[in-house]
Amino acid sequence: MTDFPSYDLDTASDAAKPLLEKSQKGFGRLPGLHKVMAGAPGLLDVYQQAHAAFQNSSFDKDELTVVWQSINVEHACHYCVPAHTGIANMMGVDAGLTEALRDEAPLGNDKLEALRSFTLAMVRQRGEVSEDQIAAFYAAGYGPQQVLEVILGISQKVMSNYVNHVAQTPVDEVFRKFAWEKKADKAA
Repeated sequence: MTDFPSYDLDTASDAAKPLLEKSQKGFGRLPGLHKVMAGAPGLLDVYQQAHAAFQNSSFDKDELTVVWQSINVEHACHYCVPAHTGIANMMGVDAGLTEALRDEAPLGNDKLEALRSFTLAMVRQRGEVSEDQIAAFYAAGYGPQQVLEVILGISQKVMSNYVNHVAQTPVDEVFRKFAWEKKADKAA
């Protein structure tokens, strides 16, 4: 695998430094993902904007976690699943929900399960969801705004998951206790 550089406030380009400063201020540290993304300042900039926009969507903390972790688990992101486990803990998300998402187990909440199912359909079918899938999502209490917000969440996670795959970003020390590997396919 090609080595991807990791930048900090001393080594980043002039264009990336204010973005890393924003990350440092927001997280109290520099996440490894952001250090890698600093190699393409436009990517880090758009990622930060997408993250903020998704956090300010109509979804509550549980719903944000369902969208993020459903995508992270589907993409088998070794970095983002532990990171979003820690983030969910900081947000006060019930540990049972987080573990069910990590384990691809039933969520015990019909509305959240509908959100996970719709998110996964969007990812797996590249947005080509059926009318029945949209109707089921709407029947759970969601609407057109949330369809678009799921797309926003997918956009954010594609950026981070794909960067972590190609760069093999080491999991940040603070999240290593939440290490995760995708379970083997049951059919295998």
